[in-house]
Parts: sequence; C-alpha cells; structure tokens
Amino acid sequence: MSSEKIVVGLDIGTTKVCAIVGKQNEHGKIIILGIGKAESDGVSKGVVTNIDKTVEAIKTAVSEAERMSNISIKVVHVGIAGEHIKSMQHKGMITLSRNDEEISIDDVDRLHMEMFKIASPPGTDIIHVLPQEYTVDNQSGIKEPIGMSGIRLEGNFHIVMGQTTAANNIYKCVRKADLDAKELVLEPLASSAAVLSDDELEAGVCLVDIGGGTTDIAIFEDGIIRHTAVIPFGGNIVTEDIKFGCSVMKKQAEMLKIKYGSAVAAEIKDEEVITIPGLKERPPKKIKRKTLAEIIQSRMEEIIEFVAAEIHHSGYKNKLVGGIVVTGGGSQLNHIKQLFEYVTGIDTRIGYPGEHLASGLVEEGNSPVYATSIGLVVYGFENRKIELDDNQDVETELQDSLPKPPVKPKIGFSFVEKIKNIFENTLKNQSNLD
Repeated sequence: MSSEKIVVGLDIGTTKVCAIVGKQNEHGKIIILGIGKAESDGVSKGVVTNIDKTVEAIKTAVSEAERMSNISIKVVHVGIAGEHIKSMQHKGMITLSRNDEEISIDDVDRLHMEMFKIASPPGTDIIHVLPQEYTVDNQSGIKEPIGMSGIRLEGNFHIVMGQTTAANNIYKCVRKADLDAKELVLEPLASSAAVLSDDELEAGVCLVDIGGGTTDIAIFEDGIIRHTAVIPFGGNIVTEDIKFGCSVMKKQAEMLKIKYGSAVAAEIKDEEVITIPGLKERPPKKIKRKTLAEIIQSRMEEIIEFVAAEIHHSGYKNKLVGGIVVTGGGSQLNHIKQLFEYVTGIDTRIGYPGEHLASGLVEEGNSPVYATSIGLVVYGFENRKIELDDNQDVETELQDSLPKPPVKPKIGFSFVEKIKNIFENTLKNQSNLD
C-alpha cells in the first residue's frame, strides 16, 4: 500500500475559524476528507483579541472536521495575518571554506538561517525568509545554486516579519485546543498556493485575498514572491457601513451584503426594493437596492485603491501579465471583478481552489471562502516534499515507508520553534510561581 499522509489546514480568521482535512492522491491533487468551521468572535483584523473565544471556535471547527473525516486531528498548519505583518527586501552573503567543492544544500541552509539573525524592530520576529535569486561569485540570476562551484554565495530574500505577541497568541490558542502547530504560514502565501496557476506565477500576478478583517496582497513574477502587504480593511467594514447607512442590525447588514449586495451601483435598477423584517411590533423596513450598492461600492473602491497603491509601490504594475486574482469571502460580492478592473485598469479574475482538488468534498470546498484553508493543506504537502515529517504518530494516517530525501531549509521553522520556546518557558515560570 502506498504511503499516505493527512495534512490539516487551520484558518483562524476574523469572521470564521475553518479546519480542512486533506490527503494527496498520486497526481498531487488534494482529496478533502473533512471541513469544519465555526463563527469567530475572538479575532479582530486577523489578530487574536480573546483567547477563550478563539479556543472554543478552534475546538468546534476541528471537532466538526474530525467527525466528517473520521480522523483524529493533533497537528495543524496555521495561517497568520493582520496589519502587524511587514515585509522587506534583504541581501545576504556567506563565504565557502571549500574552494574546489560544489555548493551544497547545507550551504544554502546556512545562508537562509543567517537571514533569521538580521535585526528586526523591537517586539517583532521573522516569520518567512523567501529566496528570490542567488549570486555565485558575481554570477547573478541563479534560482538553484546547489551543485555549482564557487567561493562566495549571495542571496536576495523577501523577509516577512510579524509581532511576536500576535504569533504567540495564535500558538497559545492552538495549544489550549489540544493541538500542535506544525508551522505558521503567511495567509496570502497559503491562498496563493490554492488559487494561482504555475503560468500566472511565472508571468506575473497579484493575489488579493479579501477576508473579514484584512485584505492580503502577494505579488509574484518569474515564479518568485516579489511583494507582500496587508491592508487593515476587509468585508467586516463593508458590513458596518451597511449597518449604519441603512439603519439595520449587524446580522441584517451581513445578510443584505451577501444576498443582495453589488460592488457596482450602476448595475442595479433604481426601482429594486428590498424588504426586511422590522424589530418587535414594528413594520418591515424597505431599502433601495441601489442605495445598498452605493454604500458597498464606496467602501470597496477605497479598499481597491489601497491595493492599487501597493501594486504601484511594488514596482511590478507593468509586469502583471497574469493580472489580478481576487479570492477570499469578499470576492463573492457581485460585480467585484468589474470594479477591480475599473479602478486598477488591470485584468482580473476570481480565484477558486478547485484546480487543486481531486475528489471528496470538492463542491463544498471549491469556494474562495476556503482558499486560505485549502492553501494551508497544499503548503503542508509542498513542505513535505522538502522535509519528510519525523512526527509520524500524530500526523500520518499510514506509516511512511519512503526513504528520506536530503533535508532542505524549511522556511519559517525557526520562528515556530522560537514561539514554542517562549510559550513553554512561560508555562514553566507560572508553574514555579505556583
């Protein structure tokens, strides 16, 4: 029997917590075994604000996914986002002591680890070190230096940083839910793995993931990550605008947005009217659908203008042959594609994770809402190709009998270990005080 491994993606979002259980078939496609989700009340703009509520949401989502998949979940791949996420470009260099030998994977690993030691602002840590290109003895533009001969190895890296406390709180919630965080993954990277094609990554593409609390951006070109950013606005602020603009309750505003909302007011006829139930002993309330669309369009234009500014700031606006791919819950607004094209002037499509799905719960999972969760599963399997997991008893359905390949540097691994150490030391100190 061929070896199988189960990977679980856990998306701790502002509006929902979602857990997806998946395994990989022989063609590399994901078979969804279970989906669990719960309303998220303890997260604001991608950052945990209430530990207990977030833990309960995680337990509910994971329990539902366990029942559906008949798998006991112990290890999860967790997404991290929020306006505290920052990125920068950095160049590193090491000198090889072996003049006549080839550059090895250990040399590349050492260069990567050196990047985790660079100075970062107080209270922040490096989450990802993403290689862009290497230079070997002044020969630049090298994507894969392993096997080349040289004395000096340089690399250009995209560094992603986040607040230590924000990451620590995510890890604390996962641990309190009786789970182990295998790795923390920047959410736009996870979403990119779910909805972008290899051709788009090569040609140049901008991913825009519109979540409840934030809008995440990732720009790729020549198959390499070039720019990341987080905008502190998402679908929730649109709901708040509807709530105050139409004088309705929040749950009614959310329903109006999902069922009747449009990102382009010109597409709505003037005579269309929506009737919603009134409060106790009050008459029903009538709202013009065009007014609703005008409220939505005003806020969405603001968010898209922020996206356009980030694209311009990245310097890749004229290199996006693959255009813009919009995903996440906010991408389900009617006419959102047209508004993106109107504001940015760039060809746009809606990103669905379906092309990575093989069987199982394909119809349920093929939604932009699950792009990050499915992307975390895809990301987990991609990392497995780099480094086979030694913790087979908690994450593997069948014992893995394949030989281990050479271990490549694992992006973000040291950050997760650091957060674990901080958390475990805190528990020890509390125990000593008791």
